[in-house]
Amino acid sequence: MFQLIELRNNVGIRPSLFKVEQTKAIKEVLNTKLANKVLYKHGLCIVLHDILHIGDSFSFPGDAGTYTSVLFRYVVFKPFEDEVLIGRVRRSSPEGVWVTLGFFEDVFLPKEYLQSPCKFDKEENCWVWEYQDGIETHNMYMDEKEEIRFRVVKVEYNDVAKPKRSTSEPSGSTEHDSTLPMKIIGTISEPGLGLLSWWREDNVG
Repeated sequence: MFQLIELRNNVGIRPSLFKVEQTKAIKEVLNTKLANKVLYKHGLCIVLHDILHIGDSFSFPGDAGTYTSVLFRYVVFKPFEDEVLIGRVRRSSPEGVWVTLGFFEDVFLPKEYLQSPCKFDKEENCWVWEYQDGIETHNMYMDEKEEIRFRVVKVEYNDVAKPKRSTSEPSGSTEHDSTLPMKIIGTISEPGLGLLSWWREDNVG
């Protein structure tokens, strides 16, 4: 789920940080610049792990700051395919279910990846697993804020820095997919996956 990646960056130090010890100033700038930012194909940046090398500092005419080439390692959130994670139901729509991990909001479970058979309850605005025990059917509601276990199918990235060509055709995407730098696609269509409450001993499990 969490990985270490090695990066190099020219870190700019403003005059307001000149009185701060260089390494400390560099750490502050890197965390301010990268924390909670998605790096294309690398994942969501969490926190600076360590600094491997600090190069010589230089400046530009007319610029009061200094710039230093820094090699460092950063902790990123990048789940791997088939990894099982636990989050909470954030909201539902006829297209599927959105899940939050607390620190990451863009997890989507498409309707075809939900437990089967299921239906979308428009009045309750949530999905319902129609669990059949051989005798009767139990409606298992996927209410908001409920804990949910899912398996990662894939992680999608959008290079939001690149301009997008305009189109009049609907993309079929949900929650403004084109503006999401990173989105996890998950599934719960397997035994043991879905709401944690479904698989307690006193429930259907």
